[in-house]
Order: sequence, then structure tokens, then C-alpha cells
Amino acid sequence: MTQEALWSGLSLVGALHARVSGGLPREARGISIDTRTLEPGDLFFAIKGDRDGHEFVRAAFGKGAAAAVIDEPHARELAGAGPLFVVKDVLASLERLGERARDRSGAYVAAITGSVGKTSTKDMTRLVLSRFGETHASTASYNNHWGVPLSLARMSRTARYGVFELGMNHAGEIASLVKLVKPHVAVVTRVAPVHLEHFNSVEAIADAKAEIFSGLVEGGIAIVNRDDDTFERLAKAAAGHAAHVFGFGASEGGEARLLSYDAADGAGLVEAEIFGRRLKYRIGAPGRHIALNSLAVLLIAAVFDLDLEAAAAALADFTPPKGRGERETLAVGGGAFTLIDESYNANPTSMRAALDLLEAAAPGPGGRRIAILGDMLELGPRSGELHAGLAPDLIGAKADLLFTAGPMMARLFYAAPETIRGAHRLTAGELEEAALAAIRPGDVVMVKGSNGSRMAQIVSAARKRASLAAAATK
Repeated sequence: MTQEALWSGLSLVGALHARVSGGLPREARGISIDTRTLEPGDLFFAIKGDRDGHEFVRAAFGKGAAAAVIDEPHARELAGAGPLFVVKDVLASLERLGERARDRSGAYVAAITGSVGKTSTKDMTRLVLSRFGETHASTASYNNHWGVPLSLARMSRTARYGVFELGMNHAGEIASLVKLVKPHVAVVTRVAPVHLEHFNSVEAIADAKAEIFSGLVEGGIAIVNRDDDTFERLAKAAAGHAAHVFGFGASEGGEARLLSYDAADGAGLVEAEIFGRRLKYRIGAPGRHIALNSLAVLLIAAVFDLDLEAAAAALADFTPPKGRGERETLAVGGGAFTLIDESYNANPTSMRAALDLLEAAAPGPGGRRIAILGDMLELGPRSGELHAGLAPDLIGAKADLLFTAGPMMARLFYAAPETIRGAHRLTAGELEEAALAAIRPGDVVMVKGSNGSRMAQIVSAARKRASLAAAATK
């Protein structure tokens, strides 16, 4: 059976506000902004990022692109390369296509934001909704000014459900994104002290997150973390746009309440009450923060009138996104250790959640709990204080050994007990050798830091060493 085209060539002319050069393609089967992942039949948008996408238009046609969207200044030099949609502004045209995709869709749509947990919550929601019908969701963390319209433009007209992640660094950003998404349900997972370089308080961050409610369709639902100190502030903001505001968390009074949580065998065992109905279910990844966010997912399922038992059962198949709690067993010194990869990003709230994961992970015989941590970025003038403030959480996690990278993490290193200090270095690259050399069989090793701290390279190096160690024993 032939898959239906995502967009016809004719429909793209009006949606993009484009003139056509080099012939009109019959259809586009997908949307791409990156020639490295482009598939034959895709429509390539030459947006400007770290590099100008116009530099890659000919490469896109070489890989089988159906057409490319380019701007007028590049029209002459790219004439003859292939079918072109020539527009005034490429990113604006992508936004228009995303808007057209949303307008033609009959899907029930959920939008998710939050200081932490939005990607895993989005992925859990996609997993659950896909059990009930065709579900489209933003890939990776496509949650910014180009990621959201790109994700919308990729949504099939036949999708029954849509799930979109919205992020921000500044006030006003979510408001512009949610106008495109037009969700039936809007979720705020948590409000935490992140992006403090651009906000003067957590309350200001809450106000920026609350912008998500402004795009709700008539009769839409707001879902807010009832455990947050900013719950009342968010609920009040939501009330002006939502038909109902539902709360989730461990606190009493929420429509979805966590009754108990236990970690077992790399999974989470949850007992919860959703609109007065008691459920017991398993999540395929550990972490109390993940269990709490699963309540928001089940509230979405309830709003969409889905079977809650089946929705909860689907969560057993959840696995965390890359760099957000992935666990693996790696070879070392004639044995093995457990690696918890939390290297994707970090802020004080997510760092504490990761340390909880470290505490819950039992080392093997003779093993230890090792934390390898990089700087948390964009925390503003309180950055040093927020880093040092993690010392009690490190102790609470029963960490046996600490390795840190970055100027701010030096504050935590010297605030931690001297008995657990392994090594501190200025960069992840400089820390790599000391940290990996310390690992021995039975250890549980958790690696975390902001993207800019580049802690993922330590994870990659650990995997490479383990591969070599495993090969040496064969």
C-alpha cells in the first residue's frame, strides 16, 4: 500500500506564499532542514542555523529531495538545481506550513512545557496515545522557534493525536509557539530555577511557562503540577483561558495523585489515583520525577476519553530519551559497571532528580556510587550558590565518589565532603581520564551536566573503553 503524500506540490504554493522555479513537484513525502537526515521525496527548507541552509540545497537534491524552499537572494545562483519554492523568508514560510498543517488537522492535540521533564513527558504521552490511534509527536527536543513549526509541518492530516513540546529561554517565546500549536490540552510539568540569566525570579519563569495556556482552543484543559510552589500562580493564569484546570502530584487535592512509588529492576512501580480511580502500573524507567509526570500523561488520556487501564499499562514500555536517564551495563576490569547517562542537560531540579536515581541504583559487590558532574549553565548571578547547594543532595544520594568539570562545579566539589572528592578539572575533556580510570566492577556511575558542559563526551569515552575491554576478554 502506497503511503499518502504529506503535501501535494500545488498545496505548497499557497501554504508557503511561494513562486515556483524549476518546475512544480508532484508531492512532498516529508520535511527536512538537514541533509544528513533527509530522505528521498522530502521538501528541504534552507533555514539559517549555525550554517546557512542555502549552502546545502544542491546536496539535498543529490540525496533525492523533491524540492527546496529558498529565499529570493539565492534564487539566481540556485536556478536549475531542481524544483524550487522561492519565498521572502524561509523560516516564516516554515511557520506558515506548520500553521496550515494544524488548521487542516482533526487531531486532538497536547502541548507540553516545563523547566524539567517536558521531553520525557512528551515521549510518554506519545507512547500512550499511539496505543489508541495514529499519533504524531515532535522528535527529539524540537521545541523552539524552528522545531515547533517543523514538527507541525510533518504532521499527517490523518493523525488522530498530536503531541508537541514547547521550550523557551525568554518571555514571549512560548506565546508565539502555542499560537501555532492550538492545543486542546496544555501541560506545565515543573517550574524550576533555570534560565536565570534571563529571568529575575522563579515567579517570572512561571509567568513565561503560563503563556502556554494562551493558545488553548475553546474548552481546552490546563494541567499543572500541584506540588510546585507556583501552582496557584499557574492555576490562576490558566483559569483565564482553560475550561478546567487539573492538578497532578503527591499533594492532596489534585485530580491525579501519586500514592506510592518504588524503584525495582530499573523500572518504577506506581500506585496512583486518577479522578478517584486507583491504578497500579509499571513504568519502564525508574525515577520518582518520571512517576509524577506519568500522572500528567494519564490526565491527558482521561481528557481524551481513553481507557485509563490500557493507558497506564502502555507505560511499561517507556524508555528514557537519549541522555536523560538511559541505563546500560558496561565492561570494566574483568567485570561490569552500570552507567546512568543523564548528560543531555542539567539544572538544579533535574540534578537532584538524577542524584535520586543514583541513590536508588544499588551497586554490585564491592561497587560504589560515582557522580560525574558538569556545570549547570544559564543560572545567572546565583550560579555558584546553586551549585554548592547540591552538596546535601549528593550526601543524601550516598555518593561515594565525586568528579566535577567546569568553573561553577568547583563550588560543589569543595562543598562536598573531602572523603568523596575524586577530581575536579576545568573541562569535561580534562576530567575524562581521571574519572574513567576510577571506575571498577560493581560501580554505578551517573554522568550529568548542561549541554554546553559537554559531559556526553565522557559517556562516549566510557562506552568506547567498555567496548575495548569486552573485546579484550573474548
